[in-house]
Formats: sequence, structure tokens, C-alpha cells
Amino acid sequence: MGQAHPRRRPEGGHVSGPRIASGELNYQGIGSTEHGRPPADVECLVSRAYLGEGLTAYRRAVRGLLTWQLQKKSGLRVRAESDVVVPGARVVSGFGVGPFRIDAPCEVVWVRRPVSADVPQSAGFGYGTLPGHPVRGEEAFEISIDEKGAVSIAITAFGVPSNWFYAAGGALTQRARRLVTSRYIRSAQELAAGVS
Repeated sequence: MGQAHPRRRPEGGHVSGPRIASGELNYQGIGSTEHGRPPADVECLVSRAYLGEGLTAYRRAVRGLLTWQLQKKSGLRVRAESDVVVPGARVVSGFGVGPFRIDAPCEVVWVRRPVSADVPQSAGFGYGTLPGHPVRGEEAFEISIDEKGAVSIAITAFGVPSNWFYAAGGALTQRARRLVTSRYIRSAQELAAGVS
């Protein structure tokens, strides 16, 4: 458990309390999954998938995304400082079993909320890694609806292994990343369809 750091509520007030993860964001290009390009020396992967049709599907998917349901439905154990995704909130996702469980602490660096009934639009968030995460970088989840009502998700991730151990597991790390991304996509499709 980290030491107490003040953190901002969405309405601008401060709260104090222990953080669920310690340290500071530990990579170059903070926020670049929302605006700009990732650092030139890191690999950036973008995965896109169709989720469904219409504002109802869009709203369901966004509601699930902004309440950590995407991660939870993907099979990750999720501990977050806030029940909803807000800038500055920290989250620790875990995968694996027993002594083989890996915790991945992150901090939300940007959030885009949905607007009324206008299309096209998009909503989502990006979070960056904190010390203890197997990667140093950022990942973003953005759900969009186009002018025809098609709903899709884009998952953007960039980063480098955080230490020699994770760098040595190159092929295994890539396989794990593809598996988690495919689970995110399946979970987003279920959220859009209203599957509990």
C-alpha cells in the first residue's frame, strides 16, 4: 500500500487517503493515446473491432467501459480507487493464479465522456503504467459510433518491457497481450449486446 497522496475528484475537490498503488507514471509520451503519437522508439499496437449498431449498443458499451466492466468481464481481477473511470484514479488489474499472479498498476491519464444523442462521437479513457507493471507505457480504450450508427472499439497500446525478466519473455509476452486484447474485444461486444 502506498502513502497518502491527495487526488482530485471530477468536480475539482480533493480527497486524501492511501493510494492502491505507489509511485508515478513511468514512461515517455503521457497522454499520447488521446492526442498525438507515442514515442518514436516504442511499438504501438492498435486493435479495432465492430461491436454492434445504434445508440443503445453504444451507451451500453460506454457505460461498461467507464465502470471497469470491460476489464472485469475479460477475466482480470480489478481493484480501483473509484467505481467509475476518472482522471487520476489508480487501478490494479491482476491476471494469473496464486504465485503466478501478475499485478498491473496503472493511473488514468485521460477520460472522454459520451455526449447526448449526437453522432458521430466517441468516449473512452487511457491509463498509464506505474512501477510494478510488466510494461512501461500506455493503453487506451475508445468506443465510437459513426454517422450510420455502427459501434466499434479501438484499443491502442504502446510500451516497452519494464525490466529484463519481461523483455526475456518476448514471444510469451506478445501472446499474452494478444490474448488479453481478444478478451477485451469479446467483453466489449458482450457489453454492447447487453449480455450480463
